[in-house]
Amino acid sequence: MRLEAITWDRLADQLADRLLALEPADGSVWPRVAVDGAPAARPGELAERVAEALRVRGRPSLVVDTEGFLRPASLRLEHGRRDVESYYGGWFDTSALWREVFTPLDPGGDGRVLPDLWDPVADRATRSSYVQLPPGGVLLLHGPFLLRHWFPFDLTVHLLLSPGALRRHTPESGHWTLPAFERYTSETDPAGTADVLVRADDPRHPAWTG
Repeated sequence: MRLEAITWDRLADQLADRLLALEPADGSVWPRVAVDGAPAARPGELAERVAEALRVRGRPSLVVDTEGFLRPASLRLEHGRRDVESYYGGWFDTSALWREVFTPLDPGGDGRVLPDLWDPVADRATRSSYVQLPPGGVLLLHGPFLLRHWFPFDLTVHLLLSPGALRRHTPESGHWTLPAFERYTSETDPAGTADVLVRADDPRHPAWTG
């Protein structure tokens, strides 16, 4: 696989330009983009950069973090605080993401998206207001394991970390999650299935497939 060195700012500009011409295949008027990656790869930072690049091009967008759709601690931690199976398959409320984020952006939807649902620190509902995403506005959803849920993305970006880099950039307190990412790689092959692959082993020098 051939990768080309790039800066984060240039990468955001290139992705924003690509999104300006992107038309959803299902007839929706809202392009839906995944910025997929482990927390150590900082997918939220790239999503925010792309949102800013879209803003200066006159295109609205909405950045949504899957951390805002964690399930309550009573469900998330039912099998313990370091249960890999739960982290991989049960921490994120995918039903709420479908209901509050994707369904409003379906063809014929009303574009009213809930940007977050649950505060994991306070362990209570955020009570955030709905955001009206105008036609043409881009959804930028970021977080881990996004490509295993059949979400209707129109463009998928995967931030790739080698196993060694993932371990180095993950705080020691989070090393228990590493087997979940090994399983994700084995079962989903995000590097092989994403539309855009970004290698982020060295956060100062990313490279991408173009």
